[in-house]
Amino acid sequence: MDQDTSAAVSQRAPGSPLAGRTAIVTGGSRGIGGAIVRRLAADGAAVVFNYSTNEAPAKEVVAEVAAAGGTAWAVQAELGSLDQIEGLFTAADQHFAEIGADGLDILVNSAGTFVRTPFGETSEAAYDEMMAINAKAPFFTMQHAVRRLRDGGRIINLSTVTTRWPRVHESAYIASKAALEQFSWVATRELGGRGITVNVVSPGPTDSGAGGMLQSATTDAIRAEVANQTPLNRLGLPTDIAAVVAFLAGPDGGWVNGQNIRADGGLVW
Repeated sequence: MDQDTSAAVSQRAPGSPLAGRTAIVTGGSRGIGGAIVRRLAADGAAVVFNYSTNEAPAKEVVAEVAAAGGTAWAVQAELGSLDQIEGLFTAADQHFAEIGADGLDILVNSAGTFVRTPFGETSEAAYDEMMAINAKAPFFTMQHAVRRLRDGGRIINLSTVTTRWPRVHESAYIASKAALEQFSWVATRELGGRGITVNVVSPGPTDSGAGGMLQSATTDAIRAEVANQTPLNRLGLPTDIAAVVAFLAGPDGGWVNGQNIRADGGLVW
């Protein structure tokens, strides 16, 4: 164990709800995924997360977690490749072994991609990309996780409120997330005998800043309109979603299973 890792482990508060737990988070370098990594690490988990191509924000997350006394590692992996998904889990095995952890406790599928196009103009490439990242990748990360999860583990998959609140120009995106929801319900039944819970968190419109999915796909006017439709009169923040994930991953979430929690400030009834 290197000196930096040892220091991070020693600074964990003994009363942290996830102390001694391990977690893998996909898409953990920015936005909602980055907030989830920071929150799980703050709660005591040792976290491995992947980034796709841009290493700089991933390194920032690792540094922020370490500065706060937590433990996180970034692994480059393209989730559209099954070989790289396997590589992500192999790297996680190695990192967890370095700190004396045996096995996996939490999987969070946060990675996603979004292309907003009219139904009749969606290209095959855009369709394939959304299905590959939003449906196929989490199916196989769950498969790898099942082989490693300790009894009593947690799987948390991020979907979207638009599976219940369909929006124009989002057909392929909604379909890919609906598939993920169905994978989750089946996994709930298959894994319940081991005490493993499987839940879905469906964020509403969430402002993850410049370059985030919402800002990239919408205008200021659209975001203001949606915020006004929410009873709380604001958009969500990545930390709002991370708090729900942390609850499901923690000891107080153990009796919540097979649910789709819409974290949207009351936007969708």
